[in-house]
Amino acid sequence: MKRKPLLIAGVVLVLGVAIGTGAFWWMTQQPLYRPGMVKAGENLRSPLTPPAQNGDPDFWQVENDIRLYHFAVGSGRNVLVIHGGPGMPYREPLAGLQPLTTVYRFHYYDQRGCGRSTRPFDRFTSQKFYENMTALDKALGLGAQVADIERIRQILGDEKLILIGHSWGGFLASLYAAEFPEHVEKMILISPANTLVMPQPDSESDLFASVRRKLPEAQLAEYDAFIKDYFDFNKLFSRSEADLIAMDEKFGQYYISVIDNPEAAQIEQGEPGGWMTWGMYISMGQRYDLRDAMKKVTVPVLVIHGTNDLQSETATRMYSSAFPDAQFTAIQDAGHFSFQEKPEEFAAIVSKFLGGN
Repeated sequence: MKRKPLLIAGVVLVLGVAIGTGAFWWMTQQPLYRPGMVKAGENLRSPLTPPAQNGDPDFWQVENDIRLYHFAVGSGRNVLVIHGGPGMPYREPLAGLQPLTTVYRFHYYDQRGCGRSTRPFDRFTSQKFYENMTALDKALGLGAQVADIERIRQILGDEKLILIGHSWGGFLASLYAAEFPEHVEKMILISPANTLVMPQPDSESDLFASVRRKLPEAQLAEYDAFIKDYFDFNKLFSRSEADLIAMDEKFGQYYISVIDNPEAAQIEQGEPGGWMTWGMYISMGQRYDLRDAMKKVTVPVLVIHGTNDLQSETATRMYSSAFPDAQFTAIQDAGHFSFQEKPEEFAAIVSKFLGGN
């Protein structure tokens, strides 16, 4: 049995349920991460140059105490695939990329804090919200994830990367490209998360609200109570990694119940992140607009949207509008996992964009 997809879309909306000093500070803050910080070496635990590799072929050593599990399929030009979630790694290749493995070598990895990669935290012993929040951001936030992509580029030995990002991974790929445009050759964003602007202009695409709209009325009270607990920031640093994983898995059950995604179209996924999810949420803050940062990315960008996705086409098109050289493609009768649902059509679109070389 394949692990069911969980927190897939990577879209966040705090529903006004968190109260208290720490929560209020978080809800009103500007982002802890800003494009350009990683390239400048700000707020990093370690240098951008990765340490010597330890010889284990299954792991990339990106910091002295952080290892990233990875696997690759195919032969030819390297392509880095960035999974969604936050924190939902793949355990098998994307079906829609399999026809291209004679030309490209696709590298898949578990982002820090999820799957088989290093998880820096189990529990926080302190209840000092700001202190814990900044530690979480530095170890597992957006900057740490963007820095890992740059370290992977150096480990692979490529001057420029071809990036494929799905959902939340599309958001991360975009942030990397904004920081290191000189190291990106082409980029493919598959249903990228609706997080370029917060608060979200297209509130209809908020993941949690979208799920609620599709639930039967009998489940709404239960769901609302769960969401209130999920976003209770006063409790956040009393939880453990296992607690947070369990909460994401519970939300995954709601998500699965409202989408039409047959098991044949599902992809096997590894154990989700816990603290990693909240590290990236905290990095984001609640008020920002990253579209100007994307203007410096002049390489070709392909944005793919499944017409049956819970996320609206308007939200996905925000990405194709943000990049100077972007094209938008919709795959009919596919949802958030178009690469599994319509693999042949997906492969043809990607092959044409990459140029078959």
